[in-house]
Amino acid sequence: MNKNIHIKKDDRVVVISGKDRGKIGKVLAVFPKENRVLVERVNLSTHHEKRRGYNQQGGIIERESAVNMSNVMLICPRCNRQVRTKRKQLETGFRVRVCAKCHEVAERE
Repeated sequence: MNKNIHIKKDDRVVVISGKDRGKIGKVLAVFPKENRVLVERVNLSTHHEKRRGYNQQGGIIERESAVNMSNVMLICPRCNRQVRTKRKQLETGFRVRVCAKCHEVAERE
């Protein structure tokens, strides 16, 4: 299964739908097989954790859960807006993500 992934780790994204709509965060992990991304401080859920070890504290903690990749959009580093991305092949042969609005190269693939 070959999917085009428009989001990468360490990208700044905005959530466009769901209970956390409008929140901005950094991508912590990408799960391409599940078509999901883990975004910092988005889609928090509570977990009850048991104390493990002498100095680690247990209790109720909040942890991020994965969000569907279709519910987030990339924030362009140049124009600072949520944008769609296009793919462009450079003369050197590298394929890059390009902002659809300002045509700024986002990052090398």
